[in-house]
Amino acid sequence: MGIVKLFKDIFVFSFMVLKIISATEAKSGTNIIIDGEPYTVKKSDVSKTGKHGASKCRIEAIGIISEQKKIVAVPGHERFEVPMVDKRKGQVLSVGEKISIMDLESFETIEMDCSEDIKSQLEVNSTVEYWDIEGRKVIKRKV
Repeated sequence: MGIVKLFKDIFVFSFMVLKIISATEAKSGTNIIIDGEPYTVKKSDVSKTGKHGASKCRIEAIGIISEQKKIVAVPGHERFEVPMVDKRKGQVLSVGEKISIMDLESFETIEMDCSEDIKSQLEVNSTVEYWDIEGRKVIKRKV
C-alpha cells in the first residue's frame, strides 16, 4: 500500500505544476506558455465569426524572460498552460557578468543573468525581487 500511495502523491504533484485554461479565459495579466516560453498577456480580443462559427482569440503577450512581444491568433477552444510563478526576494552578493544573490527565505546562493538596465541599479547588499518560473529564475526589479 505504501508504494501505491507514494505513486499517487508523485502523480498528483506532477500535474499540479501547471493549470490549463482556454484561450477565451486568457485575460490581461494572465501568465501563459506559448511555444514553450512563459508570456504575460497584455491584450486579448475575442470575436465570434458568425452564426455557426467558432470564436477566435487574438492574444498580445510579452515574454516574462525574453521581454519580446508575441501576437497569436487561435480558436477560442485552444488550451494554454499556466506556469507556476514563484515570486521571491533575495540579497545581492556580487555584481559581475552574472549576478549572485542569496534567497532571503532558504539562504541558498543563486547565480543568474540580468538585463543591463536592472544591473546598473544593483549594488552589493541591495534587495531584489526575482521570479522562479518553472525552474528558470530571472531578476525582475530592485526592491
